[in-house]
Amino acid sequence: MRRLLDLQGIDTGIGRLAARRRALESGAELTTARAEADAAEDVLGELGLQLDVLGRDQQRLEHEVDSLTQKAAAEDKRLYDGTIVNTKELESLQREIANLKKRRADREDELLGLMEEREGVEARRAAAEATSGALRTGVDQMASSGEAELAQIATELTALAVRRGEVAAAIDPELLELYDDLRAQKKGVGAAALVDGVCQGCHEKLAAMELDKLKKSEGIPRCQHCRRILVMP
Repeated sequence: MRRLLDLQGIDTGIGRLAARRRALESGAELTTARAEADAAEDVLGELGLQLDVLGRDQQRLEHEVDSLTQKAAAEDKRLYDGTIVNTKELESLQREIANLKKRRADREDELLGLMEEREGVEARRAAAEATSGALRTGVDQMASSGEAELAQIATELTALAVRRGEVAAAIDPELLELYDDLRAQKKGVGAAALVDGVCQGCHEKLAAMELDKLKKSEGIPRCQHCRRILVMP
């Protein structure tokens, strides 16, 4: 009966390798990886466009601040150069200078906020660039290693098939037939160890009466819950 557990272990290994081979041959993992890399590049592109817009807005505000600074300086010069002596004109000029300085202060505040926003976007873009690069590298590595992994799987499957034949040959044909039938019905697991009264196939605990019955029976021990073959300790 212990050989049956060895056979189950081999069959589990074969099933795992076969599933991995199907996944590689379908290209599902590579397709998913490429989709993730493409999405990361889209995010990177969107952040780049956002930076372009912020850059243009920054240039516009800097130009406005510079223009307002020059206008205020020119009006300040007129205010004190003695060319204007009319009191009303002087008061009007003072109001104009105050207005220019207020507009400049408003633009400077806008510019500061925009520069802070741009700094945040640049940080996000740097992170997105690193993510995009890593994902694209992963795609390239996955594509190049896929064939090598398929070849390795083929080698391992061949070795396991040989080993399975050797182990199966040492098992009673009737027991082997039952095991194969159960394996087909029970998601690849036809035999399981019984550990501390618990079937390792369905992880259900057997009743004490059932355990006693199994120990005294000369037939093939079966789990009362899942009906898999039990390998007794």
